[in-house]
Amino acid sequence: MASSSAKPYCCSSLNPAHSTPVAGRTTLSTLPAAKPRRFSHGLAAVAANPRASRTAVLRSVHACLAAPRRPEYVPDRIDDPNYVRIFDTTLRDGEQSPGATMTSAEKLVVARQLARLGVDIIEAGFPASSPDDLDAVRSIAIEVGNTPVGEDGHVPVICGLSRCNKRDIDAAWEAVRHARKPRIHTFIATSEIHMQHKLRKTPDQVVAIAREMVAYARSLGCPDVEFSPEDAGRSNREFLYHILEEVIKAGATTLNIPDTVGYTLPHEFGKLIADIKANTPGIENAIISTHCQNDLGLASANTLAGAYAGARQLEVTINGIGERAGNASLEEVVMAIKCRRELLDGLYTGINSQHITMTSKMVQEHSGLHVQPHKAIVGANAFAHESGIHQDGMLKFKGTYEIISPDDIGLTRANEFGIVLGKLSGRHAVRTKLVELGYEINDREFEDFFKRYKEVAEKKKRVTDEDIEALLSDEIFQPKVIWSLGDVQATCGTLGLSTATVKLITLDGEEKIGCSVGTGPVDAAYKAVDQIIQIPTILREYSMTSVTEGIDAIATTRVVITGDVSANKYALTGHSNRSFSGSGAAMDVVVSSVRAYLSALNKMSSFVGAIKASSAAPETLSAQTTE
Repeated sequence: MASSSAKPYCCSSLNPAHSTPVAGRTTLSTLPAAKPRRFSHGLAAVAANPRASRTAVLRSVHACLAAPRRPEYVPDRIDDPNYVRIFDTTLRDGEQSPGATMTSAEKLVVARQLARLGVDIIEAGFPASSPDDLDAVRSIAIEVGNTPVGEDGHVPVICGLSRCNKRDIDAAWEAVRHARKPRIHTFIATSEIHMQHKLRKTPDQVVAIAREMVAYARSLGCPDVEFSPEDAGRSNREFLYHILEEVIKAGATTLNIPDTVGYTLPHEFGKLIADIKANTPGIENAIISTHCQNDLGLASANTLAGAYAGARQLEVTINGIGERAGNASLEEVVMAIKCRRELLDGLYTGINSQHITMTSKMVQEHSGLHVQPHKAIVGANAFAHESGIHQDGMLKFKGTYEIISPDDIGLTRANEFGIVLGKLSGRHAVRTKLVELGYEINDREFEDFFKRYKEVAEKKKRVTDEDIEALLSDEIFQPKVIWSLGDVQATCGTLGLSTATVKLITLDGEEKIGCSVGTGPVDAAYKAVDQIIQIPTILREYSMTSVTEGIDAIATTRVVITGDVSANKYALTGHSNRSFSGSGAAMDVVVSSVRAYLSALNKMSSFVGAIKASSAAPETLSAQTTE
């Protein structure tokens, strides 16, 4: 159920301009209820008398923002016409961002958090793309897809993506069938440019394939099938109506309308949704969905336009990550609906917005994709005020320059027990902090983490939440360990070449040592690692950040590598363009860097091993999609 924090500045009634009725629209100010007027009167009273109690204002805003309970899930209908389903594709489309590959353990942790956030559908991955992705989606379906969360016992739908072919659909069904509410999402391109140049098929052939594959997905026993006409934003309208009609007849329960290349403007996309709703036979038997890419920076605006025009499922990602310029941002879309509900005909979602900040940080940590400081809702500067005029207004009344409260998105993390972690903190305190931050790990993982925690706590007076999250990512949420770090020793300076000695440990416990020189200590250490592992790679990205302030801060390193096919010795079986990210954390910058490099190399080695062990066709394994 949606959670609302009553704040005196999270309602558009604060702006007198918003009370002007729009022709043909029903706004909050035109409704007969008196609550908005009491709210405005309360603000006037506060302005006239700074000492006046704001209790009445808080109660009025709470009434303004309160949303009904989440309707019971039925695949092809929503009993409350104002309810909007949130379909999160962070683990599928979001993970297609270059270098954003997550391990199975990381995906499971993010999926748990998405369930706490209250998303209706989790698109957990593309099972046919690799055996590892199939296993990850299956694990999410088994655990997250069967575990009630929240006061209302919400269990999200677990969805797997597939192209319109039987092999993909079989893989998707094998992965999601273990969930209480499974869904198969299948797609095929429908624009002229895609059908002619990519598919090389006629419109009639495309319709026949779509109809047959939707029917096949239903025949497997899946009661919930979503169909997407890829590049719908550039598709012929009459052809769209026709293919959507046919897949509805075949059993599609949700029709997702993707603006695959982020080409449409908000009024265009809104009209597209309205036209589909008005002209597609049988549309009353399915849910209309949106999927908007951000190539022109309009993904969130287009998504809201689609919802306003009648779409009742919105496909989004945390932090807006995704292919190319990304997707519509969950936090932007959800908070826009929450704060401007009266201008969106009373639409609401089931998102618990107080989990937004934690979810955003978790996705940043595990994907390695950090948001820009000025990112709406979750950016570091989103609630920062430096201008003197703004600061003066904020000190007098926060509503002058903030339309939502940081508390509404869970930005202020108060420690209920007053625990400050340090070197004297025991297992109970540390485990309590992990639960508070939303992390659930087993006993063995906790002991591994606690050992690293103690090493850091001995060197720092205070261990912050950010330190905890960095250590968790580095110690627990790593790929299958093929090579682990034993020791690193490096020397550098102005008196000679930098040198490094690295000891790595294999799966069998064998120790191998490499020594090298380089242009700096990190370069020397990486060359020493290459001596041992002997997998030619190209370092595409290298970045390091300080988790907290101070000279004793933990350094978090992120790298992105690809295979070097020019070496011929290691050709990645045709996957040379696939990138692998790795992250590492340590108080020593060289150790942090080596940990990150090993993390990426372990991902690459695991991926190649899975390919060699699989009997799947190469084109299936290399599948990437852009809706």
